[in-house]
Amino acid sequence: MSDESSESPTDGRHPDNTTERLEIFSDGVIAIAITLLVLDIKVPDARPGELLDALAVKWPAYVAFVLSFTVIGIMWVSHHSMFERIRHVDRGLLFTNLLLLLGIAFLPFPTSLLAEYTKQGGSNSHIAAAIYSATMAAIGLAFLAIWVYLDRHRGLLVEGVEPANLRRSIRRSFVGPIVYTASIGLAFVSAIACYFVYAALAAYFVRGPSTRALLPDRGQTDGANAEPPDG
Repeated sequence: MSDESSESPTDGRHPDNTTERLEIFSDGVIAIAITLLVLDIKVPDARPGELLDALAVKWPAYVAFVLSFTVIGIMWVSHHSMFERIRHVDRGLLFTNLLLLLGIAFLPFPTSLLAEYTKQGGSNSHIAAAIYSATMAAIGLAFLAIWVYLDRHRGLLVEGVEPANLRRSIRRSFVGPIVYTASIGLAFVSAIACYFVYAALAAYFVRGPSTRALLPDRGQTDGANAEPPDG
């Protein structure tokens, strides 16, 4: 593949074959990461009549699984929506995408830490939550890096993506890294509180604020150029 994006065959409206290959590879990595999460949910070794109690003790594993499964699922949807706006890729975008996949592939490990040490409490639970928060902040920065790269190489995008909308996507992408970084400090106060922050961020990103920002403004559709406020 040439490093020059202008040499990639495309009609300007649809992704080319290289972009589709990148999506297929990314889907595979994401699918493996989301599957590995379930390995932390183990059948408890319970005595007769104590299975319910044994299951209840493992609640951090269930919550951590649901949170990370939801987060990775949102990442997959966001990644898919993002690449619907990309007609072809260059070497820089390929490596930036690999950074994102590095974080996603690593996520099952901090999820395991969170599931194992939250129930123990103490300094170990704080460190486990901090590592999870730091991992999520890094993944958020990788998503942000892709948006910034696209802003600097707008020829990679399909036709019709407005620069103002792209900049709005970048602004909205700051939410994840900022809040997850702040939750690192919160982790050393209460690991349990971090669960609520993770859930709140998942609820925020499930709407796809960054990719939705690329949709044409109503004002543009009607001939106006006003940009709606961020939300």
